[in-house]
Amino acid sequence: MMLYRSYQSYCHRLQHDMYFLTSTSRLNEQVVDKIVLQLNRVYPQILTNEEAEKFRNPKASLHTRLSDLLKHLQKKGDRHCQEFYRALQINAEQLFNDLPSRQILSPVFFLACFSVAAGLALFWYCCNSETQAIGRARRILGFSPIIIGRHVRNICMLYLEDIPRN
Repeated sequence: MMLYRSYQSYCHRLQHDMYFLTSTSRLNEQVVDKIVLQLNRVYPQILTNEEAEKFRNPKASLHTRLSDLLKHLQKKGDRHCQEFYRALQINAEQLFNDLPSRQILSPVFFLACFSVAAGLALFWYCCNSETQAIGRARRILGFSPIIIGRHVRNICMLYLEDIPRN
């Protein structure tokens, strides 16, 4: 899993967002038709007239048409997927903002930040003399209520206060 998802190609993003987009009631028929028409009229190199008619066919279910459209765009390449996202943003901005790939920071990012903070505290503790290391570790843990829960921070602080007594 990537820490910052904006580095993914549009095809990978579309593959990641496909389930979200095709789930029930996310996109209605009018919005899908607007997107298909925009890809056909504004960017005729993205969808030809025949392809647009296929994806606007009312005889097929909306779910099938949308799934076929997304698969078709993925096969055509990154530029086609990018134009789909642009059309989605224009025609359904709230849905565009709610896409899983638009959630910039993943939970892994927060875990990585916590690991870096803990690593720095351990490094200072191990590499400096006892008195300086404990003071610095205490300062780091004292300013980390956002990173770790209060009860965990309090336990660590009590442990650091007990070390000089022993």
